[in-house]
Amino acid sequence: MVIAMLIAGLILLVIGAEILVRGASSLAAIAGISPLVIGLTIVAYGTSSPEMAVSILSSYAGQADIAVGNVVGSNIFNVLLILGLSAVVTPLVVAQQLIRLDVPIMIGVSFLMLLFGLDGRIGRSDGVVLFAGAIAYTLFLIYQSRKENNAEVQQEYEQFAAKTNGRPMPLIWLINLGYIVGGLALLVLGSRWLVESATTIARAIGVSELVIGLTIVAAGTSLPELATSVIASFKGERDIAVGNVVGSNIFNILSVLGLSAVVSPAGLAVSDAVLRFDGLVMLAVAIACLPIFFTGNLITRWEGFVFIAYYIAYTLYLILDSTRHDILPLFSQVMFLFVLPLTALTIAIVTLRELRRSRQRER
Repeated sequence: MVIAMLIAGLILLVIGAEILVRGASSLAAIAGISPLVIGLTIVAYGTSSPEMAVSILSSYAGQADIAVGNVVGSNIFNVLLILGLSAVVTPLVVAQQLIRLDVPIMIGVSFLMLLFGLDGRIGRSDGVVLFAGAIAYTLFLIYQSRKENNAEVQQEYEQFAAKTNGRPMPLIWLINLGYIVGGLALLVLGSRWLVESATTIARAIGVSELVIGLTIVAAGTSLPELATSVIASFKGERDIAVGNVVGSNIFNILSVLGLSAVVSPAGLAVSDAVLRFDGLVMLAVAIACLPIFFTGNLITRWEGFVFIAYYIAYTLYLILDSTRHDILPLFSQVMFLFVLPLTALTIAIVTLRELRRSRQRER
């Protein structure tokens, strides 16, 4: 019964997010917003709505570990697994705006979350600051998009207009608003079932709510991002594929975590495990995006495979740590003494090589 509720909750989250994104994307096309900004805002926020629903419900119920673990785990899942799989499908071209603005913001808000959590709690005032940042970031992106007069915006609007079959604009607005409301209703119901079943499973098998939040709940609520980015890669819509991930990560911290801290009766407690390990992994993953995105403005297939391998290693570490397996010390030594330094060295060499090529081209 509990497993059935878990699966049903996940299904409702995916369907609700799909309906929500469909309605929101159509309204964004009418408003003349560029595909990259649609990926960074409408699609990213829509696909992150399961995280929003689950984390707010968990924080209101006093289950801070699930709320925080969901955000941290989803951000790690988004970059390592979703971007990795999308790059394996087809190498992803990265827009200059992502490199210059959005990825540094993603790194900055990841650091800000850890800074706010140093005292062991993200309080309501911290939540207000984070949510205010989400509003400011979104308004800035929309302003920039409307200012640029991008040719892609006109093309996007023309494609949307061709699908309306001459229906009046008020009716189109009404239909898409209906999609948004219906999607939100499914998200609320699905998140309630997911949180209740995940909590029951955690208690039954003796695994902490934090680990459940970092793995099962995080992966489940990130399924819409996974589907959106991989399908966008197949279709060649690379701006949406990459923008969806970066935008979702920014939204998760600023909006999901911010609102969760605001609605929680006593703010969100941040466990030592998040501060010592999982939050640092989230920050490291965000920082790793910058040199990888910078090298040729491309996420190659081999980089995608590296991302996937690291996500598998991270998940395996969580499982070994939660079960106190005997192999954990050896696994940790191999990762921290060999794999991580080797990866950092490789990224540094590739980045320096790309910098030299850029200077030679400028000359």
